[in-house]
Amino acid sequence: MSKNYYSLGLMSGTSGDGVDASLINSDGGSNYKVEINKYFEYENNFRQKIHSLKDEIYTATDLETYSTELKALEKELTIFHSKVVMDIVKNTKMKIDFVGFHGQTIFHDPSKKISKQIGDGKLLSQLTQTTVVYDFRQNDIQNGGEGAPLAPIFHNVLVKQNKIELPVCILNIGGISNVTIIEDYEQNNLKSRDLGPGNCLIDAWVRKNKKGNFDEDGAFAAMGKTNDLMLNQALDNFDNQPDKNRLSFDTKDFDINFLRGVSFEDGAATLTDLSGTIIAGGLFSFLRNKIDKSCKVLVSGGGRKNKSLIQNINSRISKNLIIKPIDDFGIDGDYVESQAFAFLAIRSFLKLPISFPDTTGCKSPTTGGEVVKNF
Repeated sequence: MSKNYYSLGLMSGTSGDGVDASLINSDGGSNYKVEINKYFEYENNFRQKIHSLKDEIYTATDLETYSTELKALEKELTIFHSKVVMDIVKNTKMKIDFVGFHGQTIFHDPSKKISKQIGDGKLLSQLTQTTVVYDFRQNDIQNGGEGAPLAPIFHNVLVKQNKIELPVCILNIGGISNVTIIEDYEQNNLKSRDLGPGNCLIDAWVRKNKKGNFDEDGAFAAMGKTNDLMLNQALDNFDNQPDKNRLSFDTKDFDINFLRGVSFEDGAATLTDLSGTIIAGGLFSFLRNKIDKSCKVLVSGGGRKNKSLIQNINSRISKNLIIKPIDDFGIDGDYVESQAFAFLAIRSFLKLPISFPDTTGCKSPTTGGEVVKNF
């Protein structure tokens, strides 16, 4: 009988707003049980520090140019994560075997074999006196993959354990949107890819206009009107990207500079329309020839709460795709990614594969994640 471990997944997503923490009990294979889900919000000045530095980094050279600033931010980020771990430890009687530490993505360019997440796993292990698994993407990239998406193997066990009827898609709308299709439970048959922007453009517009950090419930977009000319221009630019068929994206692959001379609300509506059109189009092209009957699309991530965005996607997809929040199936849609990295930490320790040819484009099923015990 396989051994179960307590693993704490820490996810700081592309929105850079805080840390989702999930403690699970799992064998890293066929089962998991969620013990704790908790969110730890960054203070505004730290959130701004992350976005300000990210906004300076557009090339691999920039990583060198800003290496001193990145090192300082990495230390601050790691200390914040250590406080998260200690908070969870203080409030549970369970002994945590592993911390799955995703870190903060600063730059992702698979064409140059670079995916940079800041987060010092050795320091986190020392501060928390816990075994830490981090740097999950490098093995995959070295094996010909794009380093993302990595959650599909967890999506597989999540769907199986919750007895959700197949076929099913998991659509995660974070800063970037991605989709996994599960037609059977054979992990080598998993198929996944990033679709394009999720919340990143809408969030950037809201931050730029100092209206907060995101469009709550899609309320700003609901008050605006789409600028069709600018929308079509942005869609043309997306469609004409030389590498638009890649499996993963960075938030830097999209920007809001095409919006000029529009009101705040019209800008929010236009960006919501743009993101919804790309997600719906991506779903269609990804699922074409794969699904010939009705299929549930279970939506996780913060974007599932944006009513304007979900309505937009719904209006554009075929009738045989049924969009539902993943919460309808008893799964908390805010914590799927943090639970995934808790699960991936166990698999990494056991040297089990975490990525597959049809999820990241790697040459063969690949394990990943550096395991460090620095105490």
